[in-house]
Amino acid sequence: MSDSISTNNAPKPVGSYPHARRVGELLFLSGVGPRIAGSGLGDSKVPGLELSPEGEIINYDLAAQVHAVFANVKAVLEASGSSWDELVDVTVFLTNMSRDFSEFNRIYAEYFSELGDKRPCRTTVEINCLPTPIAIELKCIATIKS
Repeated sequence: MSDSISTNNAPKPVGSYPHARRVGELLFLSGVGPRIAGSGLGDSKVPGLELSPEGEIINYDLAAQVHAVFANVKAVLEASGSSWDELVDVTVFLTNMSRDFSEFNRIYAEYFSELGDKRPCRTTVEINCLPTPIAIELKCIATIKS
C-alpha cells in the first residue's frame, strides 16, 4: 500500500510533492518548515521572521519557528492517521548551528521528553540555506497503526 497525503492544516509544499507518503505501516514526511498553514511560496508567512525589502533575512525568532514547525509536523501526522508519539526518526536542518542548536535542543526536549523510551531517533545538520527564508526544516519518519 502506498498513498500520497496532503492537508490544508499545514503550509502548502513549495514544489511538486505531497506532505507525506504512506508505504505500508511507515509514513515519510516531506521536509516541513515553519510557514503558517495556508501560505504558499509567494505569500509565505513565517513566525518571527523579519525580512529586508530585498527579501533577505534581517532577523528571526528561532523559538517561534521551532514551535511552528512542530505544529506543522503534528498537523501532517494527524492528517495521515499517525501521531506525535509514532515518530521514529527526525532529521533537523538548521541554517545556523552555532546560534540555534542549544535553543532548538531545549525546545525539542520540551516536546519529546515525556515520550521516554519512545522518543524518536534524531540527526541535526547545518545547511547554508533552505528554499524559503526559514531557519529550520524537519524531515520525519513515523509509523501508522493498521
